Amino acid sequence: MVSKWLSSPTGGCGWLRQLAVVIGLGIATAQAGATTVFACEPEWAALVRVLLPNAKVHVATHAKQDPHHIEARPALIAQMRSADLAVCTGAALEAGWLPILQQRSANRKVQDGQAGMFYAADHVSLIDPRPVTLNPFAGDVHPEGNPHLHADPRRVAQAAKALAERMATLFPAQASDVAARHKAWDERWQRHIARWSQQGRLLKGRKVAGQHTTFGYLWHWLGIEMVADLEPKPGMPPTPGHLGALRDGLLTDPPAAIVVAGYQDDRSARWLAQQLQGKAPLLVLPATVDDASHPEALERWFDRILSELSAAAGGR
Repeated sequence: MVSKWLSSPTGGCGWLRQLAVVIGLGIATAQAGATTVFACEPEWAALVRVLLPNAKVHVATHAKQDPHHIEARPALIAQMRSADLAVCTGAALEAGWLPILQQRSANRKVQDGQAGMFYAADHVSLIDPRPVTLNPFAGDVHPEGNPHLHADPRRVAQAAKALAERMATLFPAQASDVAARHKAWDERWQRHIARWSQQGRLLKGRKVAGQHTTFGYLWHWLGIEMVADLEPKPGMPPTPGHLGALRDGLLTDPPAAIVVAGYQDDRSARWLAQQLQGKAPLLVLPATVDDASHPEALERWFDRILSELSAAAGGR
């Protein structure tokens, strides 16, 4: 009886084929139902993975790229097209490429004004707002304020709270899990902030030279003063004349460090450090997390930045 059943079209191999079809349909259904998130920058991808660890996350940029200037590649358009939620900085940081992705993806969920389009800058206060200007020589100016808000862990916490609430609205079946994960993360994060603030007390009042406003929120939070910018105007590369003037001014009162982001060309900063005769070390710091998939990517990033800044300041 058994051998006859196994050899029949509806038994044996036929049964295995039916089982394979059922399993295949189940996998396809699960994949179709999986949440897909498009993150413009690695810091937001890291935060998404904390709140929605089972989501499929696409990241448009990495730590070695300037988030102002990204090519709207076909691969990014396809990723945006599949997204249920897009998480970006806003404040015009992605103005040069994100609108193209939104338009060409034709994904209604992630257009401006839709619940699926989340801008972190909409949920925090921004520093250094600039008046709107039509002057083409003004440089890379952000009228709403400095968009690099993720360099302040307190603002990261504010953005995380708003993002968790948005996720609960978009994905009600996961709302309780998202809320629980956010609560646990925020409790840990607040302890980290207290530790980092204590560590940063030694940095208060220190002076640095930098390039662009990439770490503006970090300086603001820790009480560090950026006394010189290698860029003559925001977003414009350093010029020999501008660097020469900086050298003359900093020789008599050198900063604790010269700081540039990992995606920036550090040749000008190295020249200035040499001209200052070793009085100000050069620090090349990552502008964002290196590995957004790590469960503690954001914590590791702040740990590294605080450690390197403290080491530089301690040497003076």
